[in-house]
Amino acid sequence: MERDRKRNSRLKTIKASKLLAAIYRGFCIIEETIVAVSVAAITFLVFASAIARSINFPISWAIDVSLLLLAWVVFLGADTALRRSDFIRVDFFVRSFPPQINKFLYYFFYFLIILFLLMLVRYGIPLSIENYKRTFQALTISYSWATMSVPIGALSMIITILIKLVKKWNDDKIVPEGKEAI
Repeated sequence: MERDRKRNSRLKTIKASKLLAAIYRGFCIIEETIVAVSVAAITFLVFASAIARSINFPISWAIDVSLLLLAWVVFLGADTALRRSDFIRVDFFVRSFPPQINKFLYYFFYFLIILFLLMLVRYGIPLSIENYKRTFQALTISYSWATMSVPIGALSMIITILIKLVKKWNDDKIVPEGKEAI
């Protein structure tokens, strides 16, 4: 009886874990799509605005939309890069340390990054709230839509880091990830 209850509990945990993993994968796909579409839109808007300005037909709202999209691309793109470990780092010295020190530094650096991201969340939320009355010059939408990218992007990076830390803790191996800086 006790064994069946433990087995059922483990099965529920596994199902919940798989559900959360599927939700996170869906979130990642949506996030990457938003980043890709936003980068394409920024490129198009800036190019079209420059062409239109050169023929004396300026598109006044294009730069504001580009700035709004850029704010989101910066933070969501940073989360995507963090997830894929596609960021530049210099690990020349770190590779020369013994594995135990590497392991400590791995967790320590991510701890520092989480502290910084928590500060972005802490100060980004009030910033977004304070900017609700401010609008873009050529748009009638609140500037809060741009400043919300800070706490939301920081939260998504915290989630990504926590997932990476749990995976590393379970693997118990600290191996260099991603590409080396050139």
